[in-house]
Amino acid sequence: MDLDRADLKLLELLQQDGRTTVQALSEAIHLSARATLNRVRKLESGGLIEGYRALVSRAALGPQVCVFAEIALKDQRQSVVQRFEKRMASAPEVVACHIISGRYDYLVRLACPDLDHYHKLISAWLDDPALGVEKIVTNIELATIKEFAGFPLPKPRAGR
Repeated sequence: MDLDRADLKLLELLQQDGRTTVQALSEAIHLSARATLNRVRKLESGGLIEGYRALVSRAALGPQVCVFAEIALKDQRQSVVQRFEKRMASAPEVVACHIISGRYDYLVRLACPDLDHYHKLISAWLDDPALGVEKIVTNIELATIKEFAGFPLPKPRAGR
C-alpha cells in the first residue's frame, strides 16, 4: 500500500491513541472528517491497522513478576515446533513469544503472580517430553524503561 504524509500521520496518531475522534484526526491532517474517515477505513481494510486495544495498567493488576525466557528446543521437527508454539499461544502467562536467531530458538515474555508460579510453569515445560524443551534461561525484568505497542513508521517519499 502506498502511503502519503496524511496516511503516515494518521497511523502515528492512532498508535498514540486509538480512540482519537475522526474530527481530531481530520484537524491534525488538515482534511475533512469524511476524507479522514475514508483514509482510516482504507488503512483498516488494507491491513495496516489490525485492530484497536486497551492498554491495561500492569500496576493496577497487582504484584506480578515479568520474565524474559530464552528457550532452546532439543528437536526442530515440525510436529515438535508446532506443539511448543501451540502451548505458548495458549498459556495465559505468555505475553509474547518470538522466534529468534542465535543460541536460543524463542524469546518468551511472561507475567506471573510470583516466582514460584513461574518456576512451576517452566518445570512443567521442561518435564513434558512432547514440548522438546532443552534449556530455559531466565531474565527477570527489574524495570521497564520504554514500552510502546506501535512501530516506527517510514518517512514519506519525496513529493507525497
